[in-house]
Amino acid sequence: MRTIYYNAEVYTGELPLQQAFLVEDEKFSFVGTNEEALSQEADVRIDLGGAFVCAGFNDSHMHLLNYGQALSIAPLAEHTGSLAEMLDCLSRTKPGRGGWILGRGWNQDHFSDEQRMPNRWDLDKVSLAHPVCATRACGHALSVNSKALELLNISGDTPQISGGEIVMENGQPNGIFFDNAMELVLPAIPPPDKAELKEMLRAAYRGLNAYGITSCQSDDYCVFQNLPWQSVNEAYRELEAAGESTVRVYEQANFTNIEALREFVEAGNKSGSGSELFRIGPLKLLGDGALGARTAYLSRPYGDAPDTCGLSVFTAEEFDQLIGYAHAQGMQVAVHCIGDACLELVLNSIEKALAANPRADHRHGIVHCQITRPEQLERIAGAKLHVYAQSIFLDYDIHIVEQRVGKALAESSYRWKTLLSMGATVSNGSDCPVELPDVLAGMQCAVSRCDLQGNGPYLPEEAFTVQEALDSYTRFAAWASFDEQKKGRILPGLLADFVVLGRNPFAAPVQELKDIPVLQTYLGGKQVFAR
Repeated sequence: MRTIYYNAEVYTGELPLQQAFLVEDEKFSFVGTNEEALSQEADVRIDLGGAFVCAGFNDSHMHLLNYGQALSIAPLAEHTGSLAEMLDCLSRTKPGRGGWILGRGWNQDHFSDEQRMPNRWDLDKVSLAHPVCATRACGHALSVNSKALELLNISGDTPQISGGEIVMENGQPNGIFFDNAMELVLPAIPPPDKAELKEMLRAAYRGLNAYGITSCQSDDYCVFQNLPWQSVNEAYRELEAAGESTVRVYEQANFTNIEALREFVEAGNKSGSGSELFRIGPLKLLGDGALGARTAYLSRPYGDAPDTCGLSVFTAEEFDQLIGYAHAQGMQVAVHCIGDACLELVLNSIEKALAANPRADHRHGIVHCQITRPEQLERIAGAKLHVYAQSIFLDYDIHIVEQRVGKALAESSYRWKTLLSMGATVSNGSDCPVELPDVLAGMQCAVSRCDLQGNGPYLPEEAFTVQEALDSYTRFAAWASFDEQKKGRILPGLLADFVVLGRNPFAAPVQELKDIPVLQTYLGGKQVFAR
């Protein structure tokens, strides 16, 4: 089947824009002018009516399975204007697996009535008969009710967990858990069966396609801690075999100890192994917490909480061991670093691994790369690390960053344009379900350095051009997964993954980028979404 698409504004990955392209055998086979395209033989000719077309979007760091789960539980992100509103949403949620009432998406900084995190006594108002678990938007904190604490047998005598915290009040747990301490809660929630798992992935695929996303780089193994990675891989591969996969997934394989990682590698899993629709990617490590929850690991106390510097999930020795082993095995590594103290530990470990086993094109990376010091930017560029940015985080973070980390650190942070100018590669993503996988909204934040309401800008010299923002969701995202010769641009020989937009982002006012509609999404030349 040869299909010509013409009468369009086609961004190939370079300017100027082209007018037409031809798709054959799931790949682009020609790009050029309308006249050149229409002079060729084709089975189908499609007039795009002047619409803008670019390569399919690639969210380079998210949690696809977690997004699918979030679509099936209480949508607290839509009800986080107040604590009372959040509790009302949970109260209207039916118990699910194991009788648990689940929700995700609250953010105490948005509460208009109570400027604090919800605790056990708040959630007791939702239910005294069923366990309740409400996860913060960032995924680095959760709250449970008294029934859950009873079922979990957690009391004032429960030992604290390294890399996490059980928050206590008057010697008793108040129901709030941070980072590694959440492992005391999450395994008690029964995991989905295979059918439920696949339905979560189907729902997530549909959601991503509606935003123009055809590829994602996803951290899925830690979503259900009592579900083995083999079950997740099987669900992906069964959907692929059934022809139901509509997003290409590069799995950011999350492991927390060397034994589990070694078992995974010895089972034949290396970065790049798999198919075009599901491949194993890097070892993914969750290095520290989140800025909003004040668990990102800083080199100095928080400006608005001077009793804490946050949490490091791993010790320096554990980082050395895990990163060193993965690198020695030829695996790519991607590490979540939000705080500068966490980044310091990770840079030290990566530099040690590279010194022990030199490899030029490793493409190890820093996920988020938010709070940074100037000399750390030099080290990132010097080690040729990839940066997985989330420009959409600026929508919230510009309102809290200075009060959280202080003026000096705030002025040297979120410096993704500086890293580009230093020669680093920078891709973009949403960290969904932390944020919606809304690429056009993320582009607007990247180009404006403002929130989505226009407040700001924060460090305006760090603004991306529209082209840089587009490339961060296409070309550079493909680079992050060693796919720059396969996808990410509209060029002959590359996979025909593309998105049709209702407006040309190069011509739209910056504050209207988020409003550009996704009209159609294609994977391998097959339409997977139409508005």
